[in-house]
Amino acid sequence: MTPDSKKESLLVVDDTPNTLELLQRKLTSQGYQVYTAPDVAQAIKILESTPVDLVITDLKMPKVSGLDLVRHIRENLKDTEVMMITGYATIEGAVKAIKIGAEEYLAKPFTDEELFSAVRRVLAKLHSRRAARNRTPSRSVAPHGLIGESGAMLKVFDAISKAASTSATVLISGESGTGKELVARAIHYSSSRASAPFVPVNCGGIPEGLLESELFGHVKGSFTGATDSRAGFFQTADGGTIFLDEISETSLAMQVKLLRVLQDKEVYMVGATHPTKVDVRILAATNKDLLRLLEKEVFREDLFFRLNVISIAIPPLRERGDDIVLFTNHFSAKFAKEFSKPIPRFTEKVLRAFKTYDWPGNVRELENVIQRLLLMTDSDTIDVPDLPSLMRFSAQRVAGLNRTLAEVEAEYIRNVLASVNGNKTKAAQILGIDRKTLREKIQKIPPLNGFM
Repeated sequence: MTPDSKKESLLVVDDTPNTLELLQRKLTSQGYQVYTAPDVAQAIKILESTPVDLVITDLKMPKVSGLDLVRHIRENLKDTEVMMITGYATIEGAVKAIKIGAEEYLAKPFTDEELFSAVRRVLAKLHSRRAARNRTPSRSVAPHGLIGESGAMLKVFDAISKAASTSATVLISGESGTGKELVARAIHYSSSRASAPFVPVNCGGIPEGLLESELFGHVKGSFTGATDSRAGFFQTADGGTIFLDEISETSLAMQVKLLRVLQDKEVYMVGATHPTKVDVRILAATNKDLLRLLEKEVFREDLFFRLNVISIAIPPLRERGDDIVLFTNHFSAKFAKEFSKPIPRFTEKVLRAFKTYDWPGNVRELENVIQRLLLMTDSDTIDVPDLPSLMRFSAQRVAGLNRTLAEVEAEYIRNVLASVNGNKTKAAQILGIDRKTLREKIQKIPPLNGFM
Protein backbone atom coordinates (compact mmCIF):
# COMPACT_ATOMS: atom_id res chain seq x y z
CA MET A 1 0.00 0.00 0.00
CA THR A 2 1.50 3.31 -1.02
CA PRO A 3 1.71 6.16 1.52
CA ASP A 4 -0.97 8.23 -0.20
CA SER A 5 -3.36 5.36 -0.93
CA LYS A 6 -6.61 5.01 0.99
CA LYS A 7 -6.34 2.72 4.01
CA GLU A 8 -8.33 -0.49 3.79
CA SER A 9 -10.81 -0.69 6.67
CA LEU A 10 -11.24 -3.83 8.76
CA LEU A 11 -13.79 -4.70 11.44
CA VAL A 12 -12.76 -7.32 14.02
CA VAL A 13 -15.60 -8.98 15.94
CA ASP A 14 -14.80 -11.13 19.00
CA ASP A 15 -16.30 -11.49 22.47
CA THR A 16 -12.85 -11.76 24.09
CA PRO A 17 -11.37 -8.31 24.87
CA ASN A 18 -7.77 -9.55 24.82
CA THR A 19 -8.25 -11.06 21.36
CA LEU A 20 -9.81 -7.84 20.07
CA GLU A 21 -6.95 -5.74 21.40
CA LEU A 22 -4.30 -8.12 20.03
CA LEU A 23 -5.79 -8.33 16.54
CA GLN A 24 -6.34 -4.58 16.38
CA ARG A 25 -2.71 -3.93 17.29
CA LYS A 26 -1.30 -6.46 14.81
CA LEU A 27 -3.48 -5.34 11.90
CA THR A 28 -2.97 -1.65 12.58
CA SER A 29 0.79 -2.27 12.36
CA GLN A 30 0.20 -3.41 8.76
CA GLY A 31 -1.36 -0.08 7.78
CA TYR A 32 -5.05 -1.03 8.05
CA GLN A 33 -7.81 1.09 9.62
CA VAL A 34 -9.17 -1.29 12.28
CA TYR A 35 -12.53 -1.09 14.08
CA THR A 36 -13.59 -3.53 16.80
CA ALA A 37 -16.88 -4.89 18.13
CA PRO A 38 -17.48 -7.31 21.06
CA ASP A 39 -20.63 -8.86 19.56
CA VAL A 40 -22.70 -9.10 16.40
CA ALA A 41 -25.19 -6.40 17.42
CA GLN A 42 -22.48 -3.75 17.77
CA ALA A 43 -20.78 -5.00 14.62
CA ILE A 44 -23.98 -4.42 12.64
CA LYS A 45 -24.28 -0.89 14.06
CA ILE A 46 -20.75 -0.11 12.85
CA LEU A 47 -21.49 -1.60 9.43
CA GLU A 48 -24.62 0.54 9.09
CA SER A 49 -22.64 3.76 9.49
CA THR A 50 -19.09 2.95 8.37
CA PRO A 51 -17.81 1.55 5.06
CA VAL A 52 -15.80 -1.61 5.84
CA ASP A 53 -13.75 -3.61 3.36
CA LEU A 54 -13.30 -6.75 5.46
CA VAL A 55 -15.00 -8.18 8.54
CA ILE A 56 -12.97 -10.65 10.61
CA THR A 57 -15.35 -12.44 12.96
CA ASP A 58 -15.11 -15.11 15.60
CA LEU A 59 -17.41 -18.12 15.12
CA LYS A 60 -18.58 -18.82 18.69
CA MET A 61 -20.13 -15.79 20.40
CA PRO A 62 -23.01 -15.36 22.87
CA LYS A 63 -26.55 -14.79 21.61
CA VAL A 64 -25.76 -14.34 17.90
CA SER A 65 -22.98 -16.36 16.23
CA GLY A 66 -20.42 -15.38 13.66
CA LEU A 67 -22.29 -17.43 11.05
CA ASP A 68 -25.33 -15.18 11.50
CA LEU A 69 -23.11 -12.15 10.98
CA VAL A 70 -21.76 -13.67 7.77
CA ARG A 71 -25.33 -14.22 6.53
CA HIS A 72 -26.25 -10.63 7.41
CA ILE A 73 -23.28 -9.25 5.49
CA ARG A 74 -23.91 -11.42 2.45
CA GLU A 75 -27.59 -10.42 2.29
CA ASN A 76 -27.13 -6.70 2.99
CA LEU A 77 -23.64 -5.58 1.95
CA LYS A 78 -22.37 -6.09 -1.56
CA ASP A 79 -18.93 -4.55 -1.11
CA THR A 80 -17.69 -6.14 2.12
CA GLU A 81 -15.74 -9.38 2.42
CA VAL A 82 -15.81 -11.75 5.41
CA MET A 83 -13.17 -13.87 7.09
CA MET A 84 -13.91 -16.23 9.99
CA ILE A 85 -11.61 -17.22 12.87
CA THR A 86 -12.36 -19.84 15.50
CA GLY A 87 -10.81 -21.85 18.28
CA TYR A 88 -13.30 -24.66 17.61
CA ALA A 89 -12.16 -25.64 14.13
CA THR A 90 -13.96 -28.50 12.40
CA ILE A 91 -14.26 -29.49 8.76
CA GLU A 92 -18.04 -29.15 9.01
CA GLY A 93 -17.69 -25.66 10.45
CA ALA A 94 -15.30 -24.59 7.72
CA VAL A 95 -17.54 -25.94 4.98
CA LYS A 96 -20.60 -24.22 6.43
CA ALA A 97 -18.76 -20.91 6.80
CA ILE A 98 -17.49 -20.99 3.23
CA LYS A 99 -20.89 -22.02 1.87
CA ILE A 100 -22.69 -19.07 3.40
CA GLY A 101 -20.10 -16.59 2.20
CA ALA A 102 -16.90 -16.44 4.25
CA GLU A 103 -13.87 -16.07 1.98
CA GLU A 104 -11.36 -17.46 4.50
CA TYR A 105 -11.59 -19.73 7.57
CA LEU A 106 -8.69 -19.45 10.00
CA ALA A 107 -8.27 -21.82 12.98
CA LYS A 108 -6.76 -20.61 16.26
CA PRO A 109 -3.94 -20.51 17.16
CA PHE A 110 -2.48 -18.93 14.02
CA THR A 111 0.77 -17.10 13.35
CA ASP A 112 1.01 -13.45 12.40
CA GLU A 113 1.99 -14.40 8.85
CA GLU A 114 -1.00 -16.75 8.51
CA LEU A 115 -3.28 -13.91 9.62
CA PHE A 116 -1.68 -11.31 7.35
CA SER A 117 -1.61 -13.65 4.36
CA ALA A 118 -5.28 -14.53 4.76
CA VAL A 119 -6.23 -10.84 5.02
CA ARG A 120 -4.20 -10.00 1.90
CA ARG A 121 -5.84 -12.83 -0.07
CA VAL A 122 -9.36 -11.73 0.86
CA LEU A 123 -8.67 -8.07 0.09
CA ALA A 124 -7.10 -9.04 -3.24
CA LYS A 125 -10.33 -10.83 -4.20
CA LEU A 126 -12.31 -7.74 -3.18
CA HIS A 127 -10.15 -5.45 -5.31
CA SER A 128 -10.41 -7.81 -8.30
CA ARG A 129 -14.18 -7.83 -8.03
CA ARG A 130 -14.30 -4.04 -7.79
CA ALA A 131 -12.01 -3.69 -10.79
CA ALA A 132 -14.20 -6.03 -12.84
CA ARG A 133 -17.33 -4.11 -11.84
CA ASN A 134 -15.78 -0.77 -12.76
CA ARG A 135 -14.68 -1.82 -16.23
CA THR A 136 -16.17 0.11 -19.11
CA PRO A 137 -18.78 -1.75 -21.20
CA SER A 138 -16.28 -2.19 -24.01
CA ARG A 139 -14.27 -4.49 -21.76
CA SER A 140 -17.21 -6.79 -20.97
CA VAL A 141 -19.20 -6.56 -24.18
CA ALA A 142 -17.28 -7.50 -27.29
CA PRO A 143 -18.34 -6.17 -30.70
CA HIS A 144 -21.39 -7.64 -32.43
CA GLY A 145 -23.34 -8.61 -29.31
CA LEU A 146 -20.89 -10.96 -27.59
CA ILE A 147 -20.81 -10.65 -23.80
CA GLY A 148 -18.23 -11.90 -21.32
CA GLU A 149 -15.43 -11.12 -18.90
CA SER A 150 -14.41 -14.67 -17.95
CA GLY A 151 -10.97 -15.89 -18.88
CA ALA A 152 -12.45 -18.48 -21.22
CA MET A 153 -14.39 -15.87 -23.18
CA LEU A 154 -11.48 -13.46 -23.35
CA LYS A 155 -9.61 -16.26 -25.13
CA VAL A 156 -12.55 -16.58 -27.54
CA PHE A 157 -12.48 -12.83 -28.22
CA ASP A 158 -8.75 -13.03 -28.92
CA ALA A 159 -9.32 -15.95 -31.31
CA ILE A 160 -12.06 -13.97 -33.10
CA SER A 161 -9.66 -11.07 -33.60
CA LYS A 162 -6.99 -13.34 -35.04
CA ALA A 163 -9.45 -15.21 -37.27
CA ALA A 164 -10.87 -11.94 -38.61
CA SER A 165 -7.43 -10.89 -39.87
CA THR A 166 -7.12 -13.96 -42.12
CA SER A 167 -9.18 -15.68 -44.80
CA ALA A 168 -8.71 -19.18 -43.35
CA THR A 169 -11.62 -21.50 -42.66
CA VAL A 170 -12.76 -21.62 -39.04
CA LEU A 171 -14.39 -24.47 -37.12
CA ILE A 172 -16.48 -23.23 -34.19
CA SER A 173 -17.46 -25.81 -31.59
CA GLY A 174 -19.73 -25.57 -28.58
CA GLU A 175 -22.92 -26.88 -27.05
CA SER A 176 -26.30 -25.74 -28.34
CA GLY A 177 -27.13 -22.22 -27.24
CA THR A 178 -23.56 -21.06 -26.57
CA GLY A 179 -23.57 -18.48 -29.38
CA LYS A 180 -21.73 -20.10 -32.26
CA GLU A 181 -23.49 -17.97 -34.89
CA LEU A 182 -22.70 -14.81 -32.92
CA VAL A 183 -19.01 -15.76 -33.00
CA ALA A 184 -19.23 -16.40 -36.75
CA ARG A 185 -20.88 -13.01 -37.31
CA ALA A 186 -18.23 -11.31 -35.17
CA ILE A 187 -15.49 -12.85 -37.33
CA HIS A 188 -17.20 -11.80 -40.57
CA TYR A 189 -18.05 -8.23 -39.51
CA SER A 190 -14.55 -7.70 -38.12
CA SER A 191 -12.93 -8.90 -41.35
CA SER A 192 -12.20 -7.30 -44.72
CA ARG A 193 -15.38 -9.00 -46.03
CA ALA A 194 -17.65 -7.06 -43.65
CA SER A 195 -19.39 -5.13 -46.43
CA ALA A 196 -20.21 -8.35 -48.34
CA PRO A 197 -22.99 -10.83 -47.45
CA PHE A 198 -22.98 -13.06 -44.38
CA VAL A 199 -25.12 -16.09 -45.19
CA PRO A 200 -26.00 -18.52 -42.32
CA VAL A 201 -27.13 -22.01 -43.26
CA ASN A 202 -28.53 -24.57 -40.81
CA CYS A 203 -27.37 -27.80 -42.43
CA GLY A 204 -29.39 -29.87 -39.97
CA GLY A 205 -32.60 -27.99 -40.73
CA ILE A 206 -32.67 -28.66 -44.50
CA PRO A 207 -33.75 -32.11 -45.77
CA GLU A 208 -30.87 -34.04 -47.31
CA GLY A 209 -32.62 -34.20 -50.69
CA LEU A 210 -32.83 -30.39 -50.87
CA LEU A 211 -29.50 -29.45 -49.27
CA GLU A 212 -27.42 -29.66 -52.46
CA SER A 213 -29.82 -27.45 -54.38
CA GLU A 214 -30.04 -24.97 -51.48
CA LEU A 215 -26.27 -24.73 -51.16
CA PHE A 216 -25.19 -24.76 -54.79
CA GLY A 217 -28.34 -23.76 -56.71
CA HIS A 218 -29.91 -25.53 -59.68
CA VAL A 219 -30.55 -24.97 -63.38
CA LYS A 220 -33.96 -24.95 -64.98
CA GLY A 221 -35.35 -28.45 -65.60
CA SER A 222 -32.73 -30.21 -63.47
CA PHE A 223 -35.46 -31.90 -61.43
CA THR A 224 -39.24 -31.93 -61.12
CA GLY A 225 -40.38 -28.51 -59.97
CA ALA A 226 -37.26 -26.68 -61.16
CA THR A 227 -39.17 -24.27 -63.39
CA ASP A 228 -36.28 -21.81 -63.54
CA SER A 229 -32.63 -21.54 -62.56
CA ARG A 230 -31.86 -20.40 -59.04
CA ALA A 231 -28.62 -19.50 -57.31
CA GLY A 232 -27.69 -21.27 -54.08
CA PHE A 233 -26.35 -19.99 -50.79
CA PHE A 234 -22.75 -20.14 -52.01
CA GLN A 235 -23.48 -17.85 -54.95
CA THR A 236 -25.45 -15.53 -52.64
CA ALA A 237 -22.45 -15.30 -50.33
CA ASP A 238 -19.99 -14.56 -53.16
CA GLY A 239 -17.39 -12.11 -51.91
CA GLY A 240 -18.52 -12.64 -48.31
CA THR A 241 -18.89 -15.44 -45.78
CA ILE A 242 -21.05 -18.54 -45.57
CA PHE A 243 -21.69 -20.02 -42.14
CA LEU A 244 -22.42 -23.75 -42.19
CA ASP A 245 -24.04 -24.50 -38.85
CA GLU A 246 -24.46 -28.12 -37.71
CA ILE A 247 -21.89 -29.26 -40.29
CA SER A 248 -21.87 -32.67 -38.57
CA GLU A 249 -25.40 -33.34 -39.87
CA THR A 250 -24.31 -33.47 -43.52
CA SER A 251 -24.04 -36.83 -45.30
CA LEU A 252 -20.75 -38.26 -46.55
CA ALA A 253 -21.84 -37.54 -50.13
CA MET A 254 -22.47 -33.88 -49.31
CA GLN A 255 -19.16 -33.70 -47.46
CA VAL A 256 -17.39 -34.66 -50.69
CA LYS A 257 -19.08 -31.77 -52.51
CA LEU A 258 -18.16 -29.33 -49.75
CA LEU A 259 -14.57 -30.53 -49.89
CA ARG A 260 -14.51 -29.71 -53.61
CA VAL A 261 -15.66 -26.15 -52.87
CA LEU A 262 -12.89 -25.73 -50.31
CA GLN A 263 -10.25 -27.12 -52.65
CA ASP A 264 -11.29 -25.63 -56.00
CA LYS A 265 -13.31 -22.53 -54.97
CA GLU A 266 -16.10 -23.57 -57.34
CA VAL A 267 -19.55 -25.14 -57.12
CA TYR A 268 -21.62 -27.28 -59.47
CA MET A 269 -25.24 -26.21 -59.63
CA VAL A 270 -27.62 -29.17 -59.74
CA GLY A 271 -28.06 -30.08 -63.41
CA ALA A 272 -25.12 -27.94 -64.59
CA THR A 273 -22.28 -29.29 -66.73
CA HIS A 274 -19.77 -26.58 -65.86
CA PRO A 275 -18.68 -25.28 -62.45
CA THR A 276 -19.25 -21.76 -61.17
CA LYS A 277 -16.36 -19.95 -59.48
CA VAL A 278 -17.13 -18.49 -56.05
CA ASP A 279 -15.12 -16.32 -53.69
CA VAL A 280 -16.52 -17.36 -50.34
CA ARG A 281 -15.00 -17.73 -46.90
CA ILE A 282 -16.35 -20.76 -45.06
CA LEU A 283 -17.06 -20.78 -41.33
CA ALA A 284 -18.48 -24.00 -39.90
CA ALA A 285 -19.91 -24.94 -36.52
CA THR A 286 -20.82 -28.09 -34.64
CA ASN A 287 -22.21 -29.07 -31.27
CA LYS A 288 -20.85 -32.60 -31.63
CA ASP A 289 -17.38 -34.06 -31.14
CA LEU A 290 -16.14 -34.37 -34.73
CA LEU A 291 -13.17 -36.49 -33.65
CA ARG A 292 -15.59 -39.14 -32.40
CA LEU A 293 -17.51 -38.92 -35.68
CA LEU A 294 -14.22 -39.48 -37.51
CA GLU A 295 -13.69 -42.66 -35.50
CA LYS A 296 -17.18 -43.81 -36.44
CA GLU A 297 -16.42 -42.93 -40.08
CA VAL A 298 -19.49 -40.72 -40.44
CA PHE A 299 -17.42 -37.57 -40.99
CA ARG A 300 -14.61 -37.28 -43.54
CA GLU A 301 -11.13 -36.77 -42.15
CA ASP A 302 -9.99 -34.66 -45.11
CA LEU A 303 -12.95 -32.31 -44.72
CA PHE A 304 -12.33 -32.03 -40.99
CA PHE A 305 -8.75 -30.89 -41.49
CA ARG A 306 -9.80 -28.47 -44.24
CA LEU A 307 -12.35 -26.88 -41.90
CA ASN A 308 -10.22 -26.99 -38.78
CA VAL A 309 -7.51 -24.54 -39.89
CA ILE A 310 -8.57 -22.26 -37.02
CA SER A 311 -10.62 -23.76 -34.22
CA ILE A 312 -12.62 -21.80 -31.66
CA ALA A 313 -14.23 -23.67 -28.76
CA ILE A 314 -16.99 -21.74 -26.99
CA PRO A 315 -17.28 -22.70 -23.30
CA PRO A 316 -20.69 -23.70 -21.91
CA LEU A 317 -22.43 -21.15 -19.71
CA ARG A 318 -21.88 -23.23 -16.55
CA GLU A 319 -18.11 -22.78 -16.98
CA ARG A 320 -18.21 -19.00 -17.44
CA GLY A 321 -18.49 -17.89 -13.80
CA ASP A 322 -19.72 -14.35 -13.32
CA ASP A 323 -20.57 -14.01 -17.02
CA ILE A 324 -23.93 -15.41 -15.89
CA VAL A 325 -24.49 -12.21 -13.90
CA LEU A 326 -23.56 -10.09 -16.93
CA PHE A 327 -26.07 -11.98 -19.08
CA THR A 328 -28.71 -11.69 -16.37
CA ASN A 329 -28.30 -7.90 -16.27
CA HIS A 330 -28.21 -7.67 -20.07
CA PHE A 331 -31.33 -9.76 -20.69
CA SER A 332 -33.32 -8.21 -17.82
CA ALA A 333 -32.64 -4.72 -19.20
CA LYS A 334 -33.52 -5.90 -22.71
CA PHE A 335 -36.87 -7.45 -21.76
CA ALA A 336 -37.75 -4.73 -19.24
CA LYS A 337 -37.54 -2.24 -22.11
CA GLU A 338 -39.47 -4.55 -24.43
CA PHE A 339 -42.28 -5.12 -21.90
CA SER A 340 -42.24 -1.52 -20.55
CA LYS A 341 -41.46 -2.74 -17.04
CA PRO A 342 -38.86 -1.61 -14.48
CA ILE A 343 -35.61 -3.57 -14.45
CA PRO A 344 -35.99 -6.11 -11.63
CA ARG A 345 -33.51 -6.80 -8.86
CA PHE A 346 -32.27 -10.39 -8.58
CA THR A 347 -31.52 -11.55 -5.04
CA GLU A 348 -28.15 -13.05 -4.14
CA LYS A 349 -29.86 -16.44 -3.69
CA VAL A 350 -31.22 -16.29 -7.24
CA LEU A 351 -27.82 -15.39 -8.66
CA ARG A 352 -26.31 -18.24 -6.65
CA ALA A 353 -28.93 -20.61 -8.08
CA PHE A 354 -28.10 -19.35 -11.59
CA LYS A 355 -24.42 -20.05 -10.99
CA THR A 356 -24.98 -23.61 -9.71
CA TYR A 357 -27.58 -24.62 -12.29
CA ASP A 358 -26.11 -26.67 -15.15
CA TRP A 359 -27.74 -24.72 -18.05
CA PRO A 360 -28.14 -27.51 -20.63
CA GLY A 361 -29.53 -24.89 -23.04
CA ASN A 362 -26.74 -22.42 -22.22
CA VAL A 363 -27.16 -18.70 -23.05
CA ARG A 364 -30.32 -19.32 -25.09
CA GLU A 365 -31.91 -21.05 -22.09
CA LEU A 366 -30.89 -18.24 -19.71
CA GLU A 367 -32.40 -15.68 -22.08
CA ASN A 368 -35.67 -17.59 -22.16
CA VAL A 369 -35.66 -17.92 -18.36
CA ILE A 370 -35.18 -14.16 -17.89
CA GLN A 371 -37.88 -13.40 -20.46
CA ARG A 372 -40.36 -15.69 -18.69
CA LEU A 373 -39.49 -14.27 -15.26
CA LEU A 374 -40.14 -10.71 -16.39
CA LEU A 375 -43.44 -11.73 -17.96
CA MET A 376 -44.70 -13.79 -15.03
CA THR A 377 -43.35 -11.84 -12.02
CA ASP A 378 -45.14 -8.71 -10.83
CA SER A 379 -42.65 -7.76 -8.12
CA ASP A 380 -39.58 -5.59 -8.76
CA THR A 381 -37.51 -8.22 -6.93
CA ILE A 382 -37.03 -11.74 -8.27
CA ASP A 383 -36.36 -14.32 -5.55
CA VAL A 384 -35.92 -18.10 -5.44
CA PRO A 385 -39.67 -18.90 -5.26
CA ASP A 386 -40.09 -17.15 -8.64
CA LEU A 387 -37.68 -19.58 -10.34
CA PRO A 388 -38.79 -22.68 -12.25
CA SER A 389 -38.86 -25.83 -10.09
CA LEU A 390 -35.80 -27.47 -11.63
CA MET A 391 -33.72 -24.38 -10.92
CA ARG A 392 -34.83 -24.27 -7.30
CA PHE A 393 -33.02 -27.57 -6.81
CA SER A 394 -29.85 -25.49 -7.15
CA ALA A 395 -31.02 -23.53 -4.11
CA GLN A 396 -31.28 -26.79 -2.11
CA ARG A 397 -35.08 -27.19 -2.31
CA VAL A 398 -36.24 -30.49 -0.88
CA ALA A 399 -37.86 -32.46 -3.70
CA GLY A 400 -40.95 -34.62 -3.46
CA LEU A 401 -41.54 -38.13 -4.72
CA ASN A 402 -43.47 -37.21 -7.84
CA ARG A 403 -40.52 -36.96 -10.23
CA THR A 404 -39.21 -39.29 -12.89
CA LEU A 405 -35.94 -41.18 -12.49
CA ALA A 406 -34.39 -38.92 -15.15
CA GLU A 407 -35.33 -35.82 -13.15
CA VAL A 408 -33.87 -37.28 -9.95
CA GLU A 409 -30.65 -38.20 -11.75
CA ALA A 410 -30.42 -34.74 -13.32
CA GLU A 411 -30.89 -33.10 -9.91
CA TYR A 412 -28.26 -35.31 -8.30
CA ILE A 413 -25.74 -34.65 -11.07
CA ARG A 414 -26.31 -30.89 -10.76
CA ASN A 415 -25.89 -30.99 -6.98
CA VAL A 416 -22.68 -33.04 -7.21
CA LEU A 417 -21.29 -30.62 -9.80
CA ALA A 418 -22.22 -27.68 -7.60
CA SER A 419 -20.51 -29.30 -4.59
CA VAL A 420 -17.20 -29.51 -6.48
CA ASN A 421 -17.54 -26.11 -8.18
CA GLY A 422 -18.15 -27.64 -11.61
CA ASN A 423 -15.05 -29.89 -11.59
CA LYS A 424 -16.17 -32.73 -13.87
CA THR A 425 -13.27 -35.02 -12.94
CA LYS A 426 -14.14 -34.86 -9.23
CA ALA A 427 -17.86 -35.13 -9.97
CA ALA A 428 -17.30 -38.25 -12.09
CA GLN A 429 -15.32 -39.83 -9.24
CA ILE A 430 -18.13 -39.12 -6.77
CA LEU A 431 -20.75 -40.47 -9.19
CA GLY A 432 -18.68 -43.57 -9.91
CA ILE A 433 -18.57 -43.02 -13.67
CA ASP A 434 -15.92 -41.86 -16.11
CA ARG A 435 -15.70 -38.26 -17.33
CA LYS A 436 -16.92 -39.17 -20.81
CA THR A 437 -20.09 -40.77 -19.42
CA LEU A 438 -20.68 -37.75 -17.20
CA ARG A 439 -20.36 -35.41 -20.19
CA GLU A 440 -22.89 -37.50 -22.13
CA LYS A 441 -25.32 -37.45 -19.19
CA ILE A 442 -24.97 -33.66 -18.88
CA GLN A 443 -25.79 -33.25 -22.57
CA LYS A 444 -28.94 -35.36 -22.12
CA ILE A 445 -30.28 -33.33 -19.20
CA PRO A 446 -33.40 -31.64 -20.62
CA PRO A 447 -33.83 -27.85 -20.62
CA LEU A 448 -36.35 -26.26 -18.29
CA ASN A 449 -39.94 -27.11 -19.21
CA GLY A 450 -41.55 -24.17 -20.95
CA PHE A 451 -38.34 -22.19 -21.12
CA MET A 452 -36.85 -23.33 -24.43
